[in-house]
Amino acid sequence: MKKTTIPLLSLALLLSLFSCEYLDDFIGEGGNGGEGSTTIDFKQISTFTVGGEGAAEISAFDAKTQRLFTVNVEKDVISVYDLSDVHSPMPVTDLGLNGAGAPNSVSVKNGTLAVAVESMVKQDNGFIKFYDTETLEFLYAANVGALPDMVAFTPNGKYVVVANEGEPNDDYTVDPKGMVSIINVASGDTYNLDFESFNGQKESLQGKGLRIFGPGATLSMDVEPEYVAISDNSKTAWVSLQENNGVAVVDLVNKQITDIVPLGYKDYSVPGNEIDPSDRDGVKALRSVPVFGMYQPDAIAYYKVNGMDYVVTANEGDAREYEGDPGFVEEDRIKDVVLDPTVFPNAAELQDDANLGRLKLTLVQGDIDDDGDFDELYSFGARSFTIWSGTGQLIYDSGNDIASRTLELTPDVFNGDDGRSDDKGAEPEAVTIQEIGGRQILFLGLERNNQIMVYDISDPSYPEFIQILSTEGDVGPEGVLAISADDSPTGKDLLVVSNEVSGTVTIYEN
Repeated sequence: MKKTTIPLLSLALLLSLFSCEYLDDFIGEGGNGGEGSTTIDFKQISTFTVGGEGAAEISAFDAKTQRLFTVNVEKDVISVYDLSDVHSPMPVTDLGLNGAGAPNSVSVKNGTLAVAVESMVKQDNGFIKFYDTETLEFLYAANVGALPDMVAFTPNGKYVVVANEGEPNDDYTVDPKGMVSIINVASGDTYNLDFESFNGQKESLQGKGLRIFGPGATLSMDVEPEYVAISDNSKTAWVSLQENNGVAVVDLVNKQITDIVPLGYKDYSVPGNEIDPSDRDGVKALRSVPVFGMYQPDAIAYYKVNGMDYVVTANEGDAREYEGDPGFVEEDRIKDVVLDPTVFPNAAELQDDANLGRLKLTLVQGDIDDDGDFDELYSFGARSFTIWSGTGQLIYDSGNDIASRTLELTPDVFNGDDGRSDDKGAEPEAVTIQEIGGRQILFLGLERNNQIMVYDISDPSYPEFIQILSTEGDVGPEGVLAISADDSPTGKDLLVVSNEVSGTVTIYEN
């Protein structure tokens, strides 16, 4: 596994950074490239409130009408805004779903809006509703799998690809199959692809780091597709399987799932991977610990460099917590489990709240010899972003760069003001990539820090930090949407951030 560590900022640079008034003035070393390159320096130009909590989750932009379509779970509608004047976005209407269920995701292409809608009973099949972006006329609906969580048009506009999460009910007595759906936009023909053909590979895939652990579940029931990234030629899709710690590869031409790539684990005892594992040690500091992180990506994004496909994952992490009857809860704190005394002779010290005691771990792995105590410790998420090849090889992982930079540049919000150090840290959740001036720019949303980190990833092996964005009042960035200068109402590159907790949307301009 290749690990690249980015050097910390020099003291001189830090002093100059702290002379800046706003977070979005932070520029990292090398972040603006060489002579003649386009400067990357995004600044907030407007913020508007869609509603309360859940009112601004995922957004999509239509260049034709200059409208923004935002998933509003507070009202179970799509809130539509006119962005003709990005400094003063104006509400157009709320697009109702006729009581069909809760919207989860939106995507726009060629004047058509696709909305992922879960059923009133989440374990029942959901559907994708299509609308005209100008008239808002309902066009048709396509039936897909249970809990369609993310929808995306292919770049050529011919198909829509859907990640159907298939979550179990709270009692964990009904566990629908995870699916990937492919919809022909012109005809409405729908192909619902399941993972049945991989059931016989369960043990082999588990041995490589895929997690299949739901009570009584087959592999096809246990996988939970989360997010979709699609190649520029519209032939391949990569789908994150967050709880399973894997990525599925989908052949969009032949309409079949061709591979599942287990992502393995990240060793927090390795230099460059240090974390802050406690919210009760009285300090904000990174250190090596004998714990593994599970990548467990939420959002993923695709880009191409020199003819090679790459996929970037935001390694948020997620635990299964179903507290019905009988239910299923896989997490606990390290202080509440039994550690193998041979592997951990200093168990009492490790289990102190100020050490590892508060850190949450999974209960479903780590007892290698099945004797009732833990020989290895696995926590949720990897507190990083990772760049993988199109075939699943790890090219680069950001190690502790997110934690290091936010701790040095914005210590007050580090790991949610240290309140999330015992869980998943800053929780990198949202990610998108935009080519700007011939450079590949990554935007990474940190759910618990309420920040967006910006990197130049033109060289997949050596990303360069550029800046951190945040706006006072924005809480819980759930969606990051890049709008190219060609499509932008201002003629400049824009970044639209939808904040789930605060119900606000903020627009940044380069």
